[in-house]
Amino acid sequence: MTATMLAGRLDVAKGAFAVEEVPVPVPGPGEVLIKVEAAGVCLSDVHLIDGTLKPFLLKGDKVTLGHEVAGTVHTLGGGVTTASVGDRVLLQAGESREGVVHTRGVDYDGGWAEYALATATTLVPIPDDLPFEQACFIPDAVSTPWAAITSTGAVRPAEAVGVWGVGGLGAHGVQLLRAVGAFPIVAVDPLPVARERALAFGADAALDPTDARFAELLRAATGGRPLAAAFDFAGVAPVREQAMASLGERGRLVLVGLTDQPLTVTNGTLVSYRRQQILGHYGSEGRDVADLVDLVRGGRLEFSRSVSGTFPLAEAARAVRALERKEGDPIRLVLKP
Repeated sequence: MTATMLAGRLDVAKGAFAVEEVPVPVPGPGEVLIKVEAAGVCLSDVHLIDGTLKPFLLKGDKVTLGHEVAGTVHTLGGGVTTASVGDRVLLQAGESREGVVHTRGVDYDGGWAEYALATATTLVPIPDDLPFEQACFIPDAVSTPWAAITSTGAVRPAEAVGVWGVGGLGAHGVQLLRAVGAFPIVAVDPLPVARERALAFGADAALDPTDARFAELLRAATGGRPLAAAFDFAGVAPVREQAMASLGERGRLVLVGLTDQPLTVTNGTLVSYRRQQILGHYGSEGRDVADLVDLVRGGRLEFSRSVSGTFPLAEAARAVRALERKEGDPIRLVLKP
């Protein structure tokens, strides 16, 4: 008799999500079966369920969601020598297959399940003192802003930077900008609770974008300097307009928040004259995740404040609704099988 498990499955064709009983997968050559201990609930998962995002590389109509996964090695497939049963690991959020990046929980089955398959090369060992609930979201909620800051945005120490949107990605963006020495860090969010959180995570100032004195307050916060880099974690057109207007000579606007809306530049001549850049950003590289785990291991970073709540896997739909409605303004909600 085939063993079964619970898994949060999305029928992409019907737009229907449900926690179902499915067979436990069997690892093939080069694969590992992971006993999932924690899996993050991301806004991307919400958008997959509501149809805003669509898998491009999925074979078939159904997929187990979950690209933020941590657990222990349960079973080794043939030829795997780089892992051992019982190892504590997190999983990279995707992998390259024949030169094409496939995303876990989007293009192939992810970790909203009791067990998950993973290619052995996507395992990243984690220290014993790093809780699974904090480790699971490093491959996206932390590594995405990290790569946006260090690679795409190329932020240097003492540069004035702005962060628009202090949700799951933006809160970590503030924390990571402080880690790389950006100064000052100005957070921008219409929600008072988000602005308070930004200050707690290391922002030097937190502003309301709807304030009529916004431009004046921003200049005061930066000592009169225009921003060297601005990060849009909200994916909203007005945010991009405001952020772009806040940049100085050779300033960079990094687009991290996803949206299907058109990108408009109000004054293209001014952008060209100032030699400013608009840079798209998506995800991170495998090295970024490993580096972040090293920084956690070395005591440079910690993410206990980021876990806003945990839900049993069987209540995944309720977790999705809570995130969609922003109940309690969460940073990261986590599923526990």
